[in-house]
Amino acid sequence: MNTKNPILVGAIAFVIGWAIGLFVFGWGIWPVQYQGATPLDLAPEAQQQAVKTSAELYSLNRDAAMAQQALGSWNGSAVACQMATQTADPAEAQKLTDVATAVNGTGCNPADVAPVESPAGSSFSKVLLLALLLLFIVGIIMFLRSRRNDMLDSDGDGLPDTVFGTKPNEGPESGDDVAFNAVPIAKFQTTYNHGHESFDDSFSIEKSDGTFLGECGVSIAESIGSDSPKNVAAIEVWLFDKNDIRTITRVAMSEHAFYDEAMKAKLAPKGEPALARENEIVVLETAALIINVELKGLEYGDSESMPPESYFERVTFELSAWAKEDDDSDNASVSDGADGALEFDA
Repeated sequence: MNTKNPILVGAIAFVIGWAIGLFVFGWGIWPVQYQGATPLDLAPEAQQQAVKTSAELYSLNRDAAMAQQALGSWNGSAVACQMATQTADPAEAQKLTDVATAVNGTGCNPADVAPVESPAGSSFSKVLLLALLLLFIVGIIMFLRSRRNDMLDSDGDGLPDTVFGTKPNEGPESGDDVAFNAVPIAKFQTTYNHGHESFDDSFSIEKSDGTFLGECGVSIAESIGSDSPKNVAAIEVWLFDKNDIRTITRVAMSEHAFYDEAMKAKLAPKGEPALARENEIVVLETAALIINVELKGLEYGDSESMPPESYFERVTFELSAWAKEDDDSDNASVSDGADGALEFDA
């Protein structure tokens, strides 16, 4: 099942249910029973056949009352005249003209010739009606998707609030009234490639004078399927601060995994789930540290046995670390150590 687009699934289910109800039950199992129909309710081909039969019968018995009863209650005479002008058989044309004369008393004048509706016109009407129905359904889907995105985007940034990357990348953001240097004290980069089942990178965060502040890292959180090597669908990013008893964790999930409620619930204890998107940033913050985590590159695997966008083929994380400072003297020391920012490429 496609769990990442529930609205689309619902719309498809509606169309399938409508088709089953109409064609299977409405036309097959419990078809509509028509009663009291007149020749006017028949298809053009059936009307022409009725006129032709009446013309043949009239040519034999010359019963004008019977012809009037068969064709007079609708535009049978006009149809007969129309058919008379189209047939290449003079005898048949004469029979059609005679029955028309018996019905209308004047014969076939140009004004009495009525165009016969072609089957193509009827088919076109059905196709047009179906197209309008499909457009209506598509419109409902687009409206519901728009409403859904608006509900998710409470901060008005154009992205769902649960997307991996709701913070700008100009620098860290903090709810506390603290100072930090514009340049990170450390920067790390690591890349996961499909098949690296032991992927687990961690980095030490230190000031330029070697003072240990904490650690951060990236590791596999969850895989899907039973293939070997594993198909990694979620990667956790964590931050440890020596001055904070908590370890902050976010879980970057693939498109398929993020909309799988069962998997999201399974990963909830590991950290707040987030939808992984390329070139976007999420902020991890503790008592003394702020980490900007940016997805520098994101490629999904392509396997026929797996759903689309379900596991990572390659994903690169860049972690930029800032230390919160209490006074200008500490800020100066941080600034001095900015040139010594560490960069790693795994």
